[in-house]
Amino acid sequence: MNTRVGNIAKTVLLSCALLALTACGGGGGYGVVGGSKTYTVGGMVTGLTGSGLVLRDNGGDNLSVSAAGTFTFATAVPSGMAYSVTVYAQPASANQNCAVTNGSGTVTNTNVTTVVVVCVPVGRFAYVTNLNATAVSAFTINSSSGVLTATPGSPFATGAGPISVAVDPSGKFAYVANNGDSTVSAYTINSGTGALTAVAGSPFGTGTAPRSVIVDVSGKFAYVANGSANTVSAYTINATTGALTTVAGGPFATGVAPFSVAVDPSGKFAYIANNGDNSVSAYTINSTTGALAAVAGSPFATGNHPISVSVDPVGKFVYVANSGDTTVTAYTINSTTGALAAVAGSPFAAGVGPNSVTVDASGNFAYVANFTANTVSTYMINGVTGALAAVAGSPFPTGAQPASVSVDPSEKFAYIANEGDATVAAYTINAATGALTVVAGSPFAAGVSPTSIIVSK
Repeated sequence: MNTRVGNIAKTVLLSCALLALTACGGGGGYGVVGGSKTYTVGGMVTGLTGSGLVLRDNGGDNLSVSAAGTFTFATAVPSGMAYSVTVYAQPASANQNCAVTNGSGTVTNTNVTTVVVVCVPVGRFAYVTNLNATAVSAFTINSSSGVLTATPGSPFATGAGPISVAVDPSGKFAYVANNGDSTVSAYTINSGTGALTAVAGSPFGTGTAPRSVIVDVSGKFAYVANGSANTVSAYTINATTGALTTVAGGPFATGVAPFSVAVDPSGKFAYIANNGDNSVSAYTINSTTGALAAVAGSPFATGNHPISVSVDPVGKFVYVANSGDTTVTAYTINSTTGALAAVAGSPFAAGVGPNSVTVDASGNFAYVANFTANTVSTYMINGVTGALAAVAGSPFPTGAQPASVSVDPSEKFAYIANEGDATVAAYTINAATGALTVVAGSPFAAGVSPTSIIVSK
């Protein structure tokens, strides 16, 4: 008898003994004792993309789940008996965390089909550009506590003045915009350790004084905002090597002093915050070539000195941090054209010197790092209108001169690169309110003048 079958048999026998039953039958609905019915326990798994997930019912009945969809445990349970479904083993190959809801109760004359297991990506690594150290620091993330541990070999060399870092959606490649020598450094990511290895041909040339780099959701294209060239460079990404090739027709014209670039989750539109002329440029993306074309009506007005732009994960809203007037401008996106329209009540108040804005993976909360105020403002997002409402307790204290904020894919933790004191502050996120609580051991040491942080799956 194999171990799994043996465990099931023991569970059934133990259940019979506890209930003082005189006969014990098989599953499938009948014959547990005296002809009484048994019922199955199951439900739905969502979001699972990898292998290794094992669910357990009542402390002994294990079920391996290989794909999203419905599931049913092998051991049926008599009516009146409790059930308790837990995650026995998390997925091993897809960097995910799975959680059970509606997992316990009492079987009552019907099959249980309401257990829900939701699997979400987990942040495994964090990367931080160190502007005055010509390096990028790498950390592993403890998925339970949020604690950061330096990756072996970190920090890794970059070009001059590394100012922005991005990771492709698959977690295979990292890209760093080097403001000081107008290049982009490209790296492969070791999936086990998070260590970086330079891609052959790296660094790749870009426009003058790049300020921001982003990879689109398909992982096919990378975009770099060139702050002194008033352009955005576009590249195709070699899916095997991570190497960059300039898109035909690029670089593409922007407004004055483009400081930040973002791509919507559909991959249809790109947005650039132009610090020098108080605008945000909007583009449609050619899904085949990656080339950009200006959206009708672009550029759109922002507040004073926009410095960071972010798109919510549903692709409904755009948020721009305006460093010159301590506000965040919010827009709705026309899903057909990509055009922007100001949200009612916008702009919304932030702290002094808002330098970075990001939205969590659920689209419930927005976070703004206030560079001059040494705080992070936290907002709840109205899912219908896009309006921002300050979370109770906001703003929350950070280190000195917080320059960049990033939220891990599981939405459990937020990380802030503090340029003024060479640290990374880590917080746990209250899933209901968005409020932040400092992680034990935070802040964590980074290199000199950390300016940008990204969390990788």
